Amino acid sequence: MRTTTAIPTALQVLMNHIYELHKGVRHMVLFTCNNKYGEQVVSRLESQGIPYILQPAGRQNVNVYFGRRECLEAIRLFVTRPLHQLTPEEDFILGAMLGYDICAQCERYCKRKNGCKGECECDGHCINKN
Repeated sequence: MRTTTAIPTALQVLMNHIYELHKGVRHMVLFTCNNKYGEQVVSRLESQGIPYILQPAGRQNVNVYFGRRECLEAIRLFVTRPLHQLTPEEDFILGAMLGYDICAQCERYCKRKNGCKGECECDGHCINKN
């Protein structure tokens, strides 16, 4: 009889990110997981020689940045506090570095910079979407 051990979803996602990194789909990844997986994540990254940075994300989670060294060096310089405390500019740069949709990042930046809370409530500051 053969038994299989289920791999937690978080670690499956990590393995997919590592695959994409190796294939060149992305240069840097931000992976957030429960602290209970922290050692396994670090072990996997170190076994593959992938540089990483750990950052606490609340009481139960950790943010793991990994990928190209030059990207991580930039992260060390400006992601020095929790993500929700980043300036709109820092948030924009991080999103662009992570390969997020650049138009969505532009929209997010404008909303954060103009203090928008919902759908384009900027008193005319936003461009008409027509």
